[in-house]
Amino acid sequence: MARTPSRTPRRPASPKSPEGTSERERVVGAFMALLAERSMEEIGFGEIAARADVSLPQLRDLFGSKLAMLSAFTKETDRQVLGSIDADMAEEPPRERLFDVLMRRLEVLAPHKAAMRSLLRSARRNPPLALALNSLAVRSQQWMLTAADISAAGPKGMVRAQGLAVLYASVLRTWLDDEDEGLARTMAALDRALARGQRWSGFLDDLGRIPACARRFGRRRSRDADEGEGAAAAV
Repeated sequence: MARTPSRTPRRPASPKSPEGTSERERVVGAFMALLAERSMEEIGFGEIAARADVSLPQLRDLFGSKLAMLSAFTKETDRQVLGSIDADMAEEPPRERLFDVLMRRLEVLAPHKAAMRSLLRSARRNPPLALALNSLAVRSQQWMLTAADISAAGPKGMVRAQGLAVLYASVLRTWLDDEDEGLARTMAALDRALARGQRWSGFLDDLGRIPACARRFGRRRSRDADEGEGAAAAV
C-alpha cells in the first residue's frame, strides 16, 4: 500500500448558484440539493421545479425523469474531470494515471458528498435503481479510462469499465466517511482497490505497480493549492 503523504488539499467549491445558470443547470442543481436533504424516492417533481424556479411544463421539457437528471449530473462530472487532466501525468505509468484521474473525480464530487451518500442508500434499497446507476457508472468509467489513456474500446474495454465501476463504488464508500482533508483513507483504499483490480481478468492487465501514486498526487494537490484555492473543481 502506498504511503499516505501530508499535503494541503484544494478546498472544495460550493455548488453553483442558480443565478446566471441555464434552466437545465438549475434543475440538476436543485435536484442534487434536495437529494442531500432526503432520499430520491421522497423527492417530487414539484419540489424540484420550485427549487429550480422553473414551471412544471419547463421541467417536463427538460427532463423526463429523476434518473435523467442524475445522468446529466454524471455527464457534467465527467466533463469537469476530463477538463482537469494534468498533462504532466502523460509520461507516468497507466496505473498512476488512473489513480490521479479517480482522485480528481472525487475532488469534483466533494461539494455533493451528502447527495452521493443519500443516493447510495437509496440504491441499496432499490435494486432497479442500482442497476440503472451501474449503467451510468460503466459509461462514465469508460471516459475515466480514456482520460488515463487506457483503452476502453471493444468487449475488453467494456469489461475494464465494469470492473472499474465496481472498484470505484467500493472506494466511494470509504470516501463518504473520510473526514480527513488529506483523504488518507480514501487514497489508501483506492491504492488497494487498484491492486486488486490487477488480478481481475481483462482489467488493468499489464499495468505496473504504483509505489509513488499517492505521494505524487499529494504533491500535485499541494501545488494546485499554492496556485490558488479558486481553482478547485465544482459541479
